[in-house]
Amino acid sequence: MNRGIISHGSNNSFSNNAIGEHAHVSVGNPSPDPDVPFGDETDTWDVGVVTILSEELRAVVSELKLERLREPSGLYFYRGHYATPEATVRVVATQSQSQGQRSAMSALENLRRHYNPRLWALVGVGGGIHDEHADIGNVIISTDVVYYENRKINPHGDVRHRGEHRQAPAPVVHAVNAYFTDNGNPAHIHGQLSSHASEEFAVHPGVIGSGEAVIADRDSEIRSYLTDYNEKVLAVDMEAGGLSQYWQENSIHGGHNPGWVVVRGVSDNADKKKSHGYHDLAARNAAHVLRRLLPYLC
Repeated sequence: MNRGIISHGSNNSFSNNAIGEHAHVSVGNPSPDPDVPFGDETDTWDVGVVTILSEELRAVVSELKLERLREPSGLYFYRGHYATPEATVRVVATQSQSQGQRSAMSALENLRRHYNPRLWALVGVGGGIHDEHADIGNVIISTDVVYYENRKINPHGDVRHRGEHRQAPAPVVHAVNAYFTDNGNPAHIHGQLSSHASEEFAVHPGVIGSGEAVIADRDSEIRSYLTDYNEKVLAVDMEAGGLSQYWQENSIHGGHNPGWVVVRGVSDNADKKKSHGYHDLAARNAAHVLRRLLPYLC
């Protein structure tokens, strides 16, 4: 049974949500004519995608068939229409200047100022830290982020982490739950259904641990802390904490505040074998999963 959320509210917020059979979260406009130009860049777009690495942006652009646009300010965005069974979704993607929370927040601000999307998606690669679910090439969909960077350093080098746990808005959580209800948990992607994704991989819901450290040590105290904090932390990255923080701080304005979701393809296992060798594979798989999620989110 296909179950989810449907929104009958305004175009600027999730409102009047209802759970029901064949329902989806509506964050988009009614289906526009794909032959009509993109329109004023100050319009509210449906999905704004933030990527960090060139491989990640290239995978999203290829999967969703986006076209490059250079703004007068010099910023580059990639945008297009993606047709779902119920709507045509306007998607815009960008790449941050560098890795890390601060640069990701700047990219989100650029998307907000130019396109004001109804949903933010952080899409790309991450390091898997869960032996059962985090095989290279698998994809983690996360609506929960644990920011681990805050800490207290006591005498004699004793470190006490002070994690911050944030969850995406309820309509996004319901949409992700509906995806796994329809496709299984984990969802298994079989066969090369697009030319960009792997032949076969698994998609898991899970928590993302986020901080500024590049982890390449299986015995890292950060890995131990995260698995003790929540055994469902499946992967780590360096940007999801910035996304969740930006969303929280943006919520005080009382107006439109986008939902958010994190989609991470596992490119390494955060151990001494960490390398860039699987970035392309993991990025392609993450972009493919984003495409499959759009009918639930939009």
